[in-house]
Amino acid sequence: MTEKTKNQETDKNKIIEGYIAHILETGHEPVSVFKFAKDLKMKEGTFYEYFTSFDAVKKAVWELNFDKTIHALESQEVYQTYTSREKLLGFLFTWIEELKEQRSYLLTVYGNVSLKDRSFPTELKEFKSKFKDFANSIVNEGKETEEIAERPYLTDKYHEAMWLQVMFVFRFWLKDDSPGFEKTDAAIEKSVNLAFDLMGKSAVDSFVDFAKFLFQSK
Repeated sequence: MTEKTKNQETDKNKIIEGYIAHILETGHEPVSVFKFAKDLKMKEGTFYEYFTSFDAVKKAVWELNFDKTIHALESQEVYQTYTSREKLLGFLFTWIEELKEQRSYLLTVYGNVSLKDRSFPTELKEFKSKFKDFANSIVNEGKETEEIAERPYLTDKYHEAMWLQVMFVFRFWLKDDSPGFEKTDAAIEKSVNLAFDLMGKSAVDSFVDFAKFLFQSK
């Protein structure tokens, strides 16, 4: 990494960290980019080299958490041996660990915000897109290993269901007051196991396969 790149990363992280600190200290967004940059002892133009608005900073917080989660997962050699179910479990557990570092900020910003799919904040858009790409890779791997059953019209929607699961876990965690967030851990495990049981090959699928076999064998 060049010195210029290091400085750029430093400035970008300084803006993100400064924004989070401001929210925590005041409970609201900075009144202007000019005032915010001045408080950080940087030029207003430096802010605009990285972000177009405070919404863009909020968006970067979500993307950074996603990238850190994926990096933490892929840096583990054992991760490549995980089943699709284990990869989703690993993502959710690791993601929540990352979010714990910013819980006060997230509670301040999203504690009273609706996170339903049709009305979730726009700054989650890129995070949602990145997660869906990740979910699609899990689904494709699961289909190859037959951990996930191929079902017309439904299989293409599995990544959407996984996204709803991510938002469920996030909302659950925000309200979780159990020691060590143990209820969130249980919610992750139970919800993922249920999801993969539903996506896996069921008795109904086996019956349909057998019926097809009998019909084609006539």
